[in-house]
Amino acid sequence: KGLFQMQIVMVFLLCGVNEKNTRELRETDFYTSHEALLLPYEQAFTRIDSTTGEWFNVNSHFLWVGDRTRFVDSAHIEFVANIANPIGIKIGPTIDIGEFIKLCKIVNPNNEEGKLILIIRLGVNYIDKLLPQLIEQIQNYKLNVIWMCDPMHGNTFSTENGHKTRDFDDILKEITGFFEAHKKVGTYPGGVHLELTGDDVTECLGGGAQLGAKDLSKRYDTLCDPRLNGSQSIDIAFRIAELLHSSQL
Repeated sequence: KGLFQMQIVMVFLLCGVNEKNTRELRETDFYTSHEALLLPYEQAFTRIDSTTGEWFNVNSHFLWVGDRTRFVDSAHIEFVANIANPIGIKIGPTIDIGEFIKLCKIVNPNNEEGKLILIIRLGVNYIDKLLPQLIEQIQNYKLNVIWMCDPMHGNTFSTENGHKTRDFDDILKEITGFFEAHKKVGTYPGGVHLELTGDDVTECLGGGAQLGAKDLSKRYDTLCDPRLNGSQSIDIAFRIAELLHSSQL
């Protein structure tokens, strides 16, 4: 959404529309988010709010802890547990159910609404089996969480040519499984975490153009993780809209 909004703003500016005479541009909020990975960096941006006395990371509105650093005794969890920002925790297929509940209580000890976001990245092979168990545990302990889906990181693999990639169909299947699991028990899918670009890259397989493994080398521009290109991103957006409509949310 943010990417498309920025592209629209750029088009408006090119057409002579400016911020002063366009209400929609003046009223658009812009938020930032990133993984709290390098703790010395994050600590350098952490301050006490003079009005509340609480610690905030002023480098971002919303921080998350990755699946590889989200253990109950990790320094990353200790850091985010002591700041007042909304906090996300990536949940992969290796999660231990007992540790899962401990994590929630450590990061959100007062069970505040809107404080804790669980970013599910189980992968297409585990979403149907594990997500219902996680939802059940949260309901049993009456914990306040926001559920979010990251269908990218759990579906990453390498081709024979060594390209790190993801398959569009796997991404869509995990999103669909995420929505269906919540629909069955009456809970709400709170968001989707995607890695995408408006550029016509060839980093993820499938989509409307039916990109194959041999196509990846044509424009593989990423220096880190493979992204959905503009066409694939729009297709995913429409599919999510259909899921929202069918869920009657």
